[in-house]
Amino acid sequence: MKTYLDLDTWPRTEHFHFFRQFDEPFWGAVVEVDCTRAYENAKAHNVPFFIWYLHQTLTAVNAIEACRYRIEDQQVAVYDRVDVSATIMREDGSFGFSYMKYHQDIAVFSKRCLTEIDRVKNTPGLFTRTFDMANLIHFSAVPWVNFTSLSHARSFSFPDSCPKISFGKMTVHPDGKRTMPMSVHVHHALMDGLHVGQLIDRFQAEMNR
Repeated sequence: MKTYLDLDTWPRTEHFHFFRQFDEPFWGAVVEVDCTRAYENAKAHNVPFFIWYLHQTLTAVNAIEACRYRIEDQQVAVYDRVDVSATIMREDGSFGFSYMKYHQDIAVFSKRCLTEIDRVKNTPGLFTRTFDMANLIHFSAVPWVNFTSLSHARSFSFPDSCPKISFGKMTVHPDGKRTMPMSVHVHHALMDGLHVGQLIDRFQAEMNR
């Protein structure tokens, strides 16, 4: 389900019209996040760590209203729920795009993810299904690289306002602390630094539970 913002009263209407005309309206930031507690919790609940922090990401995204905004026909749609399309690696080194529906219950979400991961791994090609929905985030993991910056391949002619969130290599520090780089790219017509800061803070809070 979705509603639409009233652009006549939205305080960011001028920002929306200004930034949506840019050839490259996306901007992003990379931060280091603490995943010590989350890694321990994932192991304790027998949930793959990738699925655990994917779930915490979606929980944070759904908690921040601006993350649920999408540009549709020169309007701003507000979705009730945002799901995820994550890249899934196959044994042959290729990857495919997946679709995973968010659920607050980690056990339900994990089951859905494991089923979808298995499907993508056993389905050839990049697009293993249709993606005609806008209430998504684009999600990827780059566990081989402890990056400090990240860019995305984009087609400027393709209408896209979905946030793009990526994680890098986990580092285990001498004191046992675990950290990962987190990259967040968002459409500037919809989100500013305030909103990205809120998202990162909420994500870290979810990881610390």
